[in-house]
Amino acid sequence: MNIRKRLREKPEVHTSALNDILFILLLFFLIVSTLANPNVVKVNNPKGKSDTKTKQTIVISIDKDNKIYLGQNVIPDYALDSVINFEVNKVKAFIDTPSVVINADTISYTGGFFKIMGAAKKAGAKIVANVKQ
Repeated sequence: MNIRKRLREKPEVHTSALNDILFILLLFFLIVSTLANPNVVKVNNPKGKSDTKTKQTIVISIDKDNKIYLGQNVIPDYALDSVINFEVNKVKAFIDTPSVVINADTISYTGGFFKIMGAAKKAGAKIVANVKQ
């Protein structure tokens, strides 16, 4: 009778390659995360209660010569209120609160800008200002 203890091998998991793989993945994700936004300046943005992005339904532009355009058409000063009111009422059939986007050149007068804002407010539209350079 053989009473000797048998030498049993204990199971082993070889993890030497796992350390190399994790190190390479760590380096990869660090490099990719810094390249994603290289020129971002950290600022504290104000918190809003609702989404401020609006669909551009009516776009009105003011060029450097202070001419007011609806799309590609020039709007005379005397017809500004009626044209904006007509466009807002036309869009209200599809959207509850249409938005009037104002694209103003930097050297245009602010008087035209405020005329458009007043006319859009009277018509019941949301006003979004977009200043171009």
